[in-house]
Amino acid sequence: MRAQATARLKIENERVRVTEWRFAPDEETGHHCHESDYIVVPLASGSLRMENSDGTADIAELSSGEPYFRRAGVEHNVINASGKEFSFIEIEMF
Repeated sequence: MRAQATARLKIENERVRVTEWRFAPDEETGHHCHESDYIVVPLASGSLRMENSDGTADIAELSSGEPYFRRAGVEHNVINASGKEFSFIEIEMF
């Protein structure tokens, strides 16, 4: 089992939750399901391995400051595959 990434809650209210995620190399979020639409804003450039609930895996190449959006229902485990520290801001919308 890999070490857990560090999640730091920045904002939480009835409309939004903002979390900063920090990963050392090979750290993971643990398998989870996103119950809300969300936006991720990378704070660094790097690679994340997304292990999907169906057993498949994808590598996402992220660029610092370039956000992406996903709909609710995504199930995965996110692993830092960059070989260096990686971090992003996750914004969940309710």
